[in-house]
Amino acid sequence: MSAVTGVATECSRLAAALRELRESTGLSLAALAARTPYSKSSWERYLNGKKPVPRQAVEALCAMAGEPPGRLLALWELADAAWSGRSAPPGPVRRVAAPARPGGPPPARHPVGAGAGPVPRDRRGRAAAAAGAVVLLGLGALILAPRGGDSPAGGAGTGEAAIRNPGCTGVTCEGKDPKTMGCGGTGMVSTVAARTGAAGQRMELRRGEDCRAVWVRASGLRPGDRVELRMPDGRTQHLAATGRQGVGTYVATPMAAADGPGASGARVCLVPARGERECFG
Repeated sequence: MSAVTGVATECSRLAAALRELRESTGLSLAALAARTPYSKSSWERYLNGKKPVPRQAVEALCAMAGEPPGRLLALWELADAAWSGRSAPPGPVRRVAAPARPGGPPPARHPVGAGAGPVPRDRRGRAAAAAGAVVLLGLGALILAPRGGDSPAGGAGTGEAAIRNPGCTGVTCEGKDPKTMGCGGTGMVSTVAARTGAAGQRMELRRGEDCRAVWVRASGLRPGDRVELRMPDGRTQHLAATGRQGVGTYVATPMAAADGPGASGARVCLVPARGERECFG
């Protein structure tokens, strides 16, 4: 693969993954610029592969989308290596023998091991190829890892920078999507209560500390299942699973404002398509 082709391929893969992630947040380029140190025009270039993407920009977008950064950072490593030329194959090396001293012995060869001669060229090539394969396999494992792999308990991954510039606070969050508003970033969320339904549906009552709002994150829902969030004052938010929504991924109810010390009075109910209603709080 030529250097130009390598840059185009790795850059386009990263750009495509970043565009997909940005679309999942529902944020416009202007909204990205407002919540990060990068301008609207910079985001346009990053997302279209026109300009090298800073690592911090990848981490910021992952945090706003609630996406574990490992897969995207593995793609970034490959793209960055292509951009910088580190991934280009080395050129031929010309070896020049040291001149012998007049009347002295010929230059000594440096043995690799006791009693060993120089390593044959084909063995050196095989060793280098094996080392490169190990590195590529490690990066490939990160790239192919499934998305949405955060723990059911909502634990934060290590090394992720918190994005603390939410799009709403308190009453202005009422009825809005937590991901779109940037309320679910690393270090911004705590799980108040959780329950697994009789058919394996997982429900978590979550509180966005910076957004001062609560919502329910659910996974494993079946078509026709319904999740309801009821606040002490009678306000309700809900989501209904249709098609494959909620199957094998996380979905969330709209937020309910929860100004004050906590959401101890909030109540979560699962209304399954088949079976009995299950509630907790």
